[in-house]
Amino acid sequence: HVQLVESGGGSVQVGGSLRLSCTYSGKTYSYCMGWFRQAPGKEREAVAVIYPVGDAAHYADSVKGRFTVSRDNAKKTVYLQMTSLKPEDTAMYYCAAHRGGGTCYSRFQRGQFDYWGQGTQVTVS
Repeated sequence: HVQLVESGGGSVQVGGSLRLSCTYSGKTYSYCMGWFRQAPGKEREAVAVIYPVGDAAHYADSVKGRFTVSRDNAKKTVYLQMTSLKPEDTAMYYCAAHRGGGTCYSRFQRGQFDYWGQGTQVTVS
């Protein structure tokens, strides 16, 4: 069983930066890790995903060039560095994990990951 705990959310001005962290427990060495977000009244959006090994990652077009996902397996932490934040980035951000690299991207696109954190709120104004 995998447990995920997000942190680092908060309020920031337009153009500012935030770094979200997701600490996970369990044997996640073969898991891809993703960040998703959901704004009030909107569907959940896949933001970024990083594969189990190496630095390969994918990003939503809306955040490409502004957000960077990374992971530190020794610390069992995944990060989402967010820069040039916009009001439309305001949402609850969720960290999620999916076992297996081969289905990582397809599951990411559909938001069908196996384990989810509680979320951390990001507000940009």
